[in-house]
Amino acid sequence: MTKETTRHARGGDAVRDIYAEVTARIIAELEEGRLPWVQPWGRTGMVNPGLPRNAISDRPYSGINVLILWGAVIENGYPSQSWLTYRQAANAGGNVRKGERGTTVVYADSFTPEREKERARQTGDTAKAVAFLKRFTVFNVAQCEGLRPGLAADPAPLPERQIVPVAEAVIAASGVDFRIGGNEAFYVPSEDYVQVPPQPAFFEQINYYRTSLHELTHATGHVSRLDRKFMNGIGGKDYAREELVAEMGSAFLCAALGIAPTVRHADYLAHWLGVLREDNRAIFRAASAASKAADWILARYDEAQADERRAA
Repeated sequence: MTKETTRHARGGDAVRDIYAEVTARIIAELEEGRLPWVQPWGRTGMVNPGLPRNAISDRPYSGINVLILWGAVIENGYPSQSWLTYRQAANAGGNVRKGERGTTVVYADSFTPEREKERARQTGDTAKAVAFLKRFTVFNVAQCEGLRPGLAADPAPLPERQIVPVAEAVIAASGVDFRIGGNEAFYVPSEDYVQVPPQPAFFEQINYYRTSLHELTHATGHVSRLDRKFMNGIGGKDYAREELVAEMGSAFLCAALGIAPTVRHADYLAHWLGVLREDNRAIFRAASAASKAADWILARYDEAQADERRAA
């Protein structure tokens, strides 16, 4: 085995370890009846709903990192959802307190090997990129000291009275055919419309919006939007995967709007466990798709808000 082969093999083992470690952690939580995309606000005194973000760039984390960092907030009772690396803490004038343990998150990217570039030049084909995962360690701002003032402040949550108008605006800005009626909530891929029962059918008004965001996440998978693959009919692993995407997409949207996420379809728990046990990359793909869905919906809302400001 050459040095190059050895290096790539070790890298491959490290990547497999990341997938295995994270998936095993998620499976353990599901087996105990805890859903990682719901639990951060399941206890009194936890932080306000929101997506974890980098304390320096203010950019929210996405995909599997949301679940990892939410899990760390729960396990350690951190009062903040702001994170930074050891070096970022030093650059911000502070430091990580002695004895604190960081949380491992992952970064997905791709590169094109020189050999593949050369092959593509010779054949005229498109060079194929190789995907990879890189792990790095972050610390919650609560684990740090001496950070410059104002750096660690979490975004202020929406006042409760504004959540409903904003949620309505998010639904409208999506452009999805959104119908109200009947006694069931669903998305019809073949006809590309969402239908939810009227608000009085929900015991709590906020559940109307949780349900609406779940179904809108399904709608982002339409071929005219993010083009996810749907399962025709109820049941099966593909359907379970899509429900997993919708569950997490709704949770990410709820958190972004200041709504505490809840599980919409706990009856799929056994199916999700089956999918994750069979494929230790499934939760990574589902979380990534959920983030893309939430980003798609929120981007349309941001565009609509910008249009309104320009028109004012």
